Amino acid sequence: MILTGAAMLLYVVFGGMLATTWVQIMKAALLMAAGLALAIGVLSQVGWNPISLFDRAAAAHPLGDAYLAPGGSHRTPLNTVAAAVAFVIGTAALPHILIRFFTVPDAKTARASVGWAIGLIGTFFVLTSIIGYGARALLGSAGEKPAGPGANLAAPPLAQHLGGGPDAFGGQVFTAFVGAVAFATILAVVAGLVLSASGSASHDLWSNVIRRGGATEREQKLVARLSSAVIGAIAVAVTLLAGPNINVAFLVGLALSVAASANFPALVLALSWRGTAGALTGIASGLVSSVVLIVLIVLSPAVWPGGAAHAPFPLDYPTLVSIPLGFLGCVVGSKLSRAREDDAKFTELRVRAATALGAE
Repeated sequence: MILTGAAMLLYVVFGGMLATTWVQIMKAALLMAAGLALAIGVLSQVGWNPISLFDRAAAAHPLGDAYLAPGGSHRTPLNTVAAAVAFVIGTAALPHILIRFFTVPDAKTARASVGWAIGLIGTFFVLTSIIGYGARALLGSAGEKPAGPGANLAAPPLAQHLGGGPDAFGGQVFTAFVGAVAFATILAVVAGLVLSASGSASHDLWSNVIRRGGATEREQKLVARLSSAVIGAIAVAVTLLAGPNINVAFLVGLALSVAASANFPALVLALSWRGTAGALTGIASGLVSSVVLIVLIVLSPAVWPGGAAHAPFPLDYPTLVSIPLGFLGCVVGSKLSRAREDDAKFTELRVRAATALGAE
């Protein structure tokens, strides 16, 4: 983990956006190739019949057919809805994804990149479902130990099985390929996060807040590099403290919850409502509410007598509460603000969003 963090810091600090972009391009290609290979291998083992895949997965699980029931990994139906909202809406509001629009030459290319991204992401979500059920169907309970305490490493043992087993050359090669793709994915994703955070620290915090617009370009570059190193070091430290027992998908859901709560209300209202003056209060409302619910209730149920079952907030993800609070913050902030709304810019944005005029 320390070596991975060090490698990520090196090319973020010295390579910047260009190096990170190329790493993410290569990661996307490798990840799709690995996902397709695993999914095709799984389907070939079940006669290319998805129904057979689900039947074998249920038969290999202690819960039987209940394993296939919706929301089986969540305590209540509301938990399932909260998780779905986090993963669907949060993906569209992640800061390190939104900043990718600044790497294209014009708005037309940005629109095309969104179409490609939606297609690739949607396809990969389907592939991960096949891979997950395939790991349960083909490996059974024997695959639980290699997958690790947090069930984060199901893909390597599945690749080994599909390649012919641990003693086969194909199994060793396929496992090595999947491991290399996982390493590249970790580097690319974390680099994007660090780059986004360091950009906010240097441009928004240092230049606009601390220096009040008086920061030089050299200062901003220096602050961006220093903040990249600090943020990366903190991320590595938190990862080491969390340990291997936490499921990565759960942590991703928490990050998506914060993004959905803070950014999604402002993004939606920017295209549909003239009250743009409340964007800052909406972002602050969603951010604070989601973080408070996560830290005090989701991550620390022990602070409540009786644990999570007796906690005042019964959900694993805060989205069903924090996203409405984000919208409410936007509305209240706009109504109370004395700033004048720019109707001309809003009308121009609405026309451009609906017709693409001016996006060429």
